[in-house]
Amino acid sequence: MEAYKQEFIDFMIASDVLKFGDFTLKSGRKSPFFMNAGAYVTGMQLRKLGEYYAKAIHDNYGLDFDILFGPAYKGIPLSVATTMAISELYGKDIRYCSNRKEVKDHGDTGILLGSKMKDGDRVVIIEDVTTSGKSIEETFPIIKAQADVEIKGLIVSLNRCERGKGEKSALQEIQELYGFPANAIVSMEEVVEYLYNKPHDGKIIIDDAMKASIDAYYAQYGVK
Repeated sequence: MEAYKQEFIDFMIASDVLKFGDFTLKSGRKSPFFMNAGAYVTGMQLRKLGEYYAKAIHDNYGLDFDILFGPAYKGIPLSVATTMAISELYGKDIRYCSNRKEVKDHGDTGILLGSKMKDGDRVVIIEDVTTSGKSIEETFPIIKAQADVEIKGLIVSLNRCERGKGEKSALQEIQELYGFPANAIVSMEEVVEYLYNKPHDGKIIIDDAMKASIDAYYAQYGVK
């Protein structure tokens, strides 16, 4: 596993973003782990988060694209932080773009924040986590309505590696439905591999009991 992925897992734990216990998800599933990207609240956290996203985008898609699109609302700070990180790490100036939930009819009008899109632009979409693919269902037509653009892919922070609407993962379903790749900084499989029975600040986060709970969850909801 790449060093930045290991660092990112440590970062999620230290930022209280990735938690282990008993959680009920929006889907109604009872999960032994939960990710809340809303816990990234400081300037330092957002700067580091942007760097991890930038490295994952570089690894998965290269830098041959024009716009990083972050769907409202959580995608807005993600797109800003990551375009800044791409500039600092790789010297490439990528434009950021996000949508508004409501169209603005005065001043900076329209449905978009940041850069406008034009025909021929190549776009990477950035999100925190995708469980069902519902966000892309809303985002895809917004992007395609702006201009004749090419979507190069989707990047999220964590691949939960569980079934979406059918038997495949949400990221697999997005790839098949929309025709562009979908990747994550890390997967839960990598998280478990890295944290299992490994001390983290003097504490074991995934011990045998938690590993058994995670295995049971994936036996029910995992991708076959």
